[in-house]
Amino acid sequence: MWPVRFTEAARGELIDAQDWYEAEAPGLGRRFRAEVDSVVQRMADNPRQFPVVYKTLRRARTKKFPYALFFLTESDFLLVVACFHGSRDPRQWKKRV
Repeated sequence: MWPVRFTEAARGELIDAQDWYEAEAPGLGRRFRAEVDSVVQRMADNPRQFPVVYKTLRRARTKKFPYALFFLTESDFLLVVACFHGSRDPRQWKKRV
């Protein structure tokens, strides 16, 4: 099992998305966060199940929301560098690699 860490930028994006969903409908933010937590668990269990999408950066998509976590495999942990909506410009997360 790999420890998963978030950069400050990725954590901010996650919180912003959760807050946005919660503002849209009570409880939706919690459902979003539970979905992200499920993806993080799958990443920790087997990071290689997720495709490399840019250099060494992998993408783990959520199933119920149009979001993905972009992460790097470091020597002893996984580093999430972005939590992005699928319609956002990928150049934004590519700058972080």
